[in-house]
Amino acid sequence: MNKKQIILVGGGGHCKSCIEVIESSVEFEIAGIIDVKEKIGDFILGYEIIGCDDDLIDLKKRYEYAIVTVGQIKSNQVRVNIYKNLKELGYKLPVIVASTAIVSRHSKIESGTIVMHQSFVNADCVIGENCIINSKVLVEHDCVVGNNCHISTGSKINGNVNIGNDCFVGSNSSLVNGIMVADRVLLGINSLVIKSIKEAGIYAGNPLRKIK
Repeated sequence: MNKKQIILVGGGGHCKSCIEVIESSVEFEIAGIIDVKEKIGDFILGYEIIGCDDDLIDLKKRYEYAIVTVGQIKSNQVRVNIYKNLKELGYKLPVIVASTAIVSRHSKIESGTIVMHQSFVNADCVIGENCIINSKVLVEHDCVVGNNCHISTGSKINGNVNIGNDCFVGSNSSLVNGIMVADRVLLGINSLVIKSIKEAGIYAGNPLRKIK
């Protein structure tokens, strides 16, 4: 089977993790990476930086698929801007699932989302657009994760949790079943969430407290 060529937009640390995932894919192969103009011609894990944002229009004539490979911690704005630009240019933004991840056939994942190694998305989950489901994440049954979210490494989202848009869940956080999380919530590392979060902001700790 001939693999589909895909370009990666963003050449930082998260890009390396995405390369590892895509290399495990049976569907896609990496055609090149987009980064800042000054780095064109450099290589990341053996893949060439073939252009910058200004080249995306011309590259669309050669490549049909793209994925955002910029990470998300404090803000997702760069990821969101790149994703919107790629859609406007007509690129197809596929769902990428690592070979070691498990995604229930009864779940739904929207375009541009990447599910990384050893994660598990269980039945009747809905994951939005342009999300990162990072390594070793558990998203249990009947969960909803909104658009432009990053569920970071080792986090556990228990059943029937509803997470809004533009959220970040820090590594090794746990959310108990049945709660809701508002849009634009950032949870720090090792957070324990035992009741719904109704307002945007930055939260952390066990017990959880609002920081900002």
